[in-house]
Amino acid sequence: MDPSIIPGDEPARMAAVHEYQVLDTPPDGTYDKITALAARLFNVPVAIVSIVDHDRIWFKSHHGTTVEQIDRDPGLCASAILHGDVWVVENASADPRTLSNPLVAGDFGLKFYAGAPLRTRQGHNLGTLCILDVAPRTMSPADTTTLQDLAGLVMNDLELRLENRKTAQTVPAP
Repeated sequence: MDPSIIPGDEPARMAAVHEYQVLDTPPDGTYDKITALAARLFNVPVAIVSIVDHDRIWFKSHHGTTVEQIDRDPGLCASAILHGDVWVVENASADPRTLSNPLVAGDFGLKFYAGAPLRTRQGHNLGTLCILDVAPRTMSPADTTTLQDLAGLVMNDLELRLENRKTAQTVPAP
């Protein structure tokens, strides 16, 4: 795996990924509604809630694609979690950071990617809420804020579920 896509806090980040217990869980209407909403709001064919695992990028929700995971190494989400803000590639076919990515060079023909990190309260990026398009495009400041807000909705739900599990574990049985 390319070491440039490994965050400096990778052991702690992976511990957070496992703490949230979201990997390999069944599809969920909450996240599916958020990706469908993102696709409509941004008028893009694909929107994904991704979780970056140690060797793969797993899609908790995937609107507009049937793919459920990809290898971590070529994944744009693996690069996006390295940033504290929305990571945007306006024209992937002309961007040296993404030219070798199979989604860009392959049949899908990816041109645009924007990913907002799913950041825990402790500051670990679990994955992204991302939008993809086969046409180049730009993000306005309002677009960036909207994508961040949608990612915030995903994280609020993940946080609530984590707190509910913790509470259920500490409540004594009747």
